[in-house]
Amino acid sequence: MSDYQVTEIGALEDWRAFHGGFDEARSRDGRRVVDHELTMQYIGMTANALVPGEEAGYWHVHEKVEELYVFLAGRGQMGLDDDVVDVAEGTVVRVSQGVWRTWRALPDSPGELRWLCIRAGGEHLPHMPDDSRRDPDRPMPW
Repeated sequence: MSDYQVTEIGALEDWRAFHGGFDEARSRDGRRVVDHELTMQYIGMTANALVPGEEAGYWHVHEKVEELYVFLAGRGQMGLDDDVVDVAEGTVVRVSQGVWRTWRALPDSPGELRWLCIRAGGEHLPHMPDDSRRDPDRPMPW
């Protein structure tokens, strides 16, 4: 048996209905901690949705974890240390360790602000993944 798992997080418009978080005290509507559902070792991911005008309500910073925010719908803003960055569908924001961050959906957003937050830590990634192999002779499964 191969070592992989599959889960369904639903369509973007369904994300708001999920209530979750890293623990019960920090759970909210529109957050799903996917790495709590899958056996992930080196990366983590949350699926998020805020209604127009809603904000995180807190700042946070990581000492070891780097985050990548991939915005899929809506319009919002991220606070990054002393800066405010506009975000919308197609915006990708990398946030390094030691950078304070928060976010909000703009009150006039045309819909929910939806994004994936991908977290990782550990060793530096090589520019070209050097741990892969190709097998041009292996037949395609379809």
